Amino acid sequence: MGKERCTSLIAIGLVTMSVASATQAQTATGSTTTPVSRPFVPGERLSYDVFFGAIKVGTGSMEVRGIDTVRGRPAYHTTFRLNGGIPFYKVDDTFESWFTTDSLASLRFNQDQNEGTKERQHRYEIYPERRTYDDLSDQEPEQPSVADPLDDGSFVYFVRTVPLEVGKTYEFQRYFKPDRNPVTIRVLRRERVKVPAGTFDAVVIQPVIKTKGVFSESGHAELWISDDDRHMIVQMKSQLSFGSLDLYLTKVDRP
Repeated sequence: MGKERCTSLIAIGLVTMSVASATQAQTATGSTTTPVSRPFVPGERLSYDVFFGAIKVGTGSMEVRGIDTVRGRPAYHTTFRLNGGIPFYKVDDTFESWFTTDSLASLRFNQDQNEGTKERQHRYEIYPERRTYDDLSDQEPEQPSVADPLDDGSFVYFVRTVPLEVGKTYEFQRYFKPDRNPVTIRVLRRERVKVPAGTFDAVVIQPVIKTKGVFSESGHAELWISDDDRHMIVQMKSQLSFGSLDLYLTKVDRP
């Protein structure tokens, strides 16, 4: 397997993990203080090690940086970071999301990707009220979106707000780019899992989306979400034709 293919799958796997999980919509107060019902809080930071087979190839983190105001609406500001790679091919990616504190609908999404010799940036402004989004990185007009849109970051926080019922399959049309829908979630089982951050009772889900690689139908990826009041992603495993791509929670920081 080529170096670029390996590290690209690592990046795609971790980022797509964020768009691969959702259940039913939940609403809460829209105040600028943290909603009581949320399992995540400003200041929370989850850290991960990433392995390709038995080899550690990078680290990742998910962080709730705070609550900002976007176009007059209170919004969670979250970041996802990925660093690592293999010799002669490094990855340094940052993904930022801003989504409303009530419905968790996406308002803004930034992608900064530095992979090998390639650099890519995208700045999205997302407008739930008119079901459109604008990629500020190009000169194209606003594009159609969906009701209550979710981006790569807001999806993973959205799923943490609602319990998942074992044995059920969910299908969703909420990703902000309509051609990526639907996202299908199969809730497989409950299981106890040990990772560097500790031992967790978890709900195991299998996400399937319209993409190649880790979360395609042939990727057989599974995610472990802690079966407690925090609903954290504690582990990811996938079996691909050329090997396994795994992610493990190493540290939890909460205020």
